[in-house]
Amino acid sequence: MSQLQLSIAMGDYDRTRALLDGRVQIDGVDPVYMNLYPEEMFFRAMRSQEFDISELSFSSYAVKTAKGDCPYVAVPVFLSRAFRHTSIYVRKDRVRRPEDLKGKRIGLPEYQLSANVWARALLQDDYGVAPEDVTWVRGGIETAGRPEKIALNLPAGVKLESAPEGVTISEMLDRGDIDGFMAPRPPSAQALANPNVGWLFDDPTAVAKDYFRRTGIFPIMHVVGVRRRLADQHPWLPGAVFKAFSQAKDAALLALSDTSATKVTLPFVEEQLKAARETMGEDYWSYGVSRNRATIETFLRHHHAQGLSSRALSIDEIFHPATYESYAI
Repeated sequence: MSQLQLSIAMGDYDRTRALLDGRVQIDGVDPVYMNLYPEEMFFRAMRSQEFDISELSFSSYAVKTAKGDCPYVAVPVFLSRAFRHTSIYVRKDRVRRPEDLKGKRIGLPEYQLSANVWARALLQDDYGVAPEDVTWVRGGIETAGRPEKIALNLPAGVKLESAPEGVTISEMLDRGDIDGFMAPRPPSAQALANPNVGWLFDDPTAVAKDYFRRTGIFPIMHVVGVRRRLADQHPWLPGAVFKAFSQAKDAALLALSDTSATKVTLPFVEEQLKAARETMGEDYWSYGVSRNRATIETFLRHHHAQGLSSRALSIDEIFHPATYESYAI
């Protein structure tokens, strides 16, 4: 019996490794895998729809879905999750606490990045710093001149300007031309070497753990999208994709738990794994909708309030209905 030959773009993670090496198969699919960095993958997926299945920015996906012109339908597979307290750097000589960011200038590579949606959300919810309270300066982190992947229509009160031509936001932070920096990647090594540049939160792990205990939210950055035309033509496909990605994640967690010879090039793996489970539960990196409903709804609420999605979205509009939960065996 013939299988669908489909192109699949995703990052190189432990939670996708079993798909890449063939230990886990997607039912009915002959895959052509491509390992790509997020910036390239998201640009190609959203601008020219090059892939049949692709890891997608949650924010970009929500922007396009709200407009009704997204070529993909998502399954609740969350290949990237992160507490974004480490995404905010500041000039420590000017900013002592989050509330000090009011009236300041913060550089970012793109306004609509999922990481920045979450970082703005925590600043607003926990510290009362609204997007309108800041002047946002858009520019590249290491290379000048980075544009938004998707055209935006921001609220009138949001102040967004471009960095000077030929200048990066890392350079601006290092020189003191901006007061803060917000991005999924850190600023340049030169900026980090500046003694006046550092994380907004001196102990971001402690702050993030407190955030999770209070909210139950583990921020979602990326989802997996199936080309909508294919999902309509083959209704079994989204469920098969969800099943396979879930099995690949389970394989990664099993390997991580085997510390007889650690699979990760990092010390203290047992301790960090124990701490994650004590704080967040055994299935701390869960897929599916039910255990992530509060996280998804919080993201969609802030995404719309920040002027990124043109209308409020519901969970039913975001994910394919056949993929809400994993299959019990």
